[in-house]
Amino acid sequence: MISLLPNIIFSLILIIAIGFFVRNIQKLINVIKLGKPINRSDNPRKRFLNMARVALGQSKMVTKPISGLLHVIVYIGFIIINIELLEILIDGVIGSHRFFSKYFNPYFYNFLIASFEVFALLVLISVVIFWTRRNLMNIKRFLSSEMKGWPKFDADNILYFEIVLMLLFLSMNATDLILQNRDFEGYYKAGAFPISSFLVPLFDSFSTSTVYVLERIFWWLHILGILFFLNYLYYSKHLHILLAFPNTYYSNLEEKGKFSVLQSVKNEVMLMFYPEKASNENNQVEKFGASDVLDLNWVQLMNAYSCTECGRCSSECPANQTGKKLSPRKVMMDTRDRLEKVSINISKNKGNFVDDGDRLLDNYISKEELWACTSCNACVDACPINIDPLSIIMDMRQYLIMEESSAHPDLNNMMNNIENNGAPWPYNQLDRELWVQETQ
Repeated sequence: MISLLPNIIFSLILIIAIGFFVRNIQKLINVIKLGKPINRSDNPRKRFLNMARVALGQSKMVTKPISGLLHVIVYIGFIIINIELLEILIDGVIGSHRFFSKYFNPYFYNFLIASFEVFALLVLISVVIFWTRRNLMNIKRFLSSEMKGWPKFDADNILYFEIVLMLLFLSMNATDLILQNRDFEGYYKAGAFPISSFLVPLFDSFSTSTVYVLERIFWWLHILGILFFLNYLYYSKHLHILLAFPNTYYSNLEEKGKFSVLQSVKNEVMLMFYPEKASNENNQVEKFGASDVLDLNWVQLMNAYSCTECGRCSSECPANQTGKKLSPRKVMMDTRDRLEKVSINISKNKGNFVDDGDRLLDNYISKEELWACTSCNACVDACPINIDPLSIIMDMRQYLIMEESSAHPDLNNMMNNIENNGAPWPYNQLDRELWVQETQ
């Protein structure tokens, strides 16, 4: 019974960790469902190919070669090392040693373990470079005001965590190799260790019992660290590890620049031209546009949770680059922050939202930011996982115009000119030919 105690403890920890993870995922789904319905189930083949190209194939990451290549290495390493994680989980539950080695061809198993170690080293190097770029190289997109406080702390924490996990993995293998070579009970020879073998001299002078204790410490810290990381995702920007795939699948397939039409407004315009088609149906909606997160659709809310905070959108935004207040990344971060506050409010009030005096518009995102946008779609095009900050900006603009009648003065002037002169310019139609002649 005593010999089974570690396996029982591990199994209980595993069940608790998975249970907590499932609870968080369900909570996330429920929060996203607070958004308004929108149909994104059309053209499943095109959507799947888009997801495979952008999320799985990392096609938009490599537009920035250095950071893109490093991210691809970490991404591939993450996937491959998870195969080793599966073996560790099985070993922890049943108390075996390198479970897959019993069923795989020895040469193939050696190749697997060797590749795990090579990718662990590449991930370690990539993460160190990431940390250097983020903290020492003064890259502009990492120095914005929205990246102060928790966003920077969170990003650095992930990097530190990945470094520790990779070092624990290699140290675990190094001590495992020593125990194999010393024919320690239960540690038979299996696997090739091209990287961790260089760490063997650090532990080889210790007694066998000490090496065994160290191996167990490294093993437990490594797997517990992974389980902790799994549940930390919900609270971190690295939630995109999970959401990148549905986010790209449900992304907008329409041509950039094509805006959605509010059906109720379309109906009103059509009745102006065809009053005979009027019916008793109420075509009005409660609210035009969006002033708070509950006015957004569920895809926009998922976008907010999927944001990687990489800043590529803001670095490509012409408004941001010319010194205006707008930052598309901040728009997504503010949306997520407000959504978190709203979800807590709903949870405290048994499923009902109680007005807290705040809203996304003004309290989080200012009118100045909204009107600074040129609607060029540069942010949408730059996002590595097809997040659409522009859709949120345009919905909030729609609210300002149609609900608060507070369009930007320049926009009001333009619309007045169109109404009075048939053109955006303040010239009478009769004087237009003269104006053209004067400008030639």
